Amino acid sequence: MNLELFAGEDGELSLYAFESRMRRQGYGIIAGLDEAGRGPLAGPVVAAAVILPHGVEISGLDDSKKLTPARREAVLEIVREKALAIGVGMADHAAIDRINILQATLAAMRSAVADLSLIPDYLLIDGISTIPVNIPQKTIKKGDSLSASIAAASIVAKVTRDRLMEEYDQQYPGYGFASHKGYGAASHLAAIAALGPSPIHRRTFRGVREHVRGDS
Repeated sequence: MNLELFAGEDGELSLYAFESRMRRQGYGIIAGLDEAGRGPLAGPVVAAAVILPHGVEISGLDDSKKLTPARREAVLEIVREKALAIGVGMADHAAIDRINILQATLAAMRSAVADLSLIPDYLLIDGISTIPVNIPQKTIKKGDSLSASIAAASIVAKVTRDRLMEEYDQQYPGYGFASHKGYGAASHLAAIAALGPSPIHRRTFRGVREHVRGDS
C-alpha cells in the first residue's frame, strides 16, 4: 500500500485521509469496520461499523488498544453523538467453535453492516480479509490507527465487548472475566484448570480444549 497517496497536503498521514480519498472517488457514505475479541479464550467476538459525517473530526480518536478504559468510554460518547450511524454484530463462543474464529469474525462484521441505519456505499475494514457483502471495500492493515472510521469502530466494539464480559463475570464467578475480559492471563488459565471451562469458553482454543471432558 502506498500511504503517500493518502497523505494530507502537508505530507502527514491524516486519520481522515482514507475517507477523504474515497469521497474524492465519489463515495459518500463510508463505514469503518473493526472487531474486538479474536484472541480471548471465552466470550464472543464483537464487530462494529461506524459511519462518520464528512468534515467532523473527533478529538482523541485512536486505536482502542492505545486508550485507557476511561478514555475509551469518553470518546465513545462523542462517537455516539457525532456518528451518522453505528452498527454492532457479534458471533458467540459456539459459533466460533463451529466455524472458526476468522469466519465468525467476518460474520460478525457482516451483521454489523446490516445493523447500520444507513446503507454504506464503501467499507474500510481493519485487517486483511474482506467480508461477504456486495459493497465496495478496502482492507487496511492496522487500520484502527490509520482511519478515523475504523478507529471509531474499534472503540465501539471494544467497549461493547468489555461490558459484556463484565456481565459474564457476574454470571460465572471465579474466572475473573471482569479483569482480563477472557484473554489468556495466567490467572484465567489457572481458573480454567481448577474449575473447568465455563459455558462461554471457546472449547476449540488451546488453553481450554485440554480441560474439556468428553461429556461436555
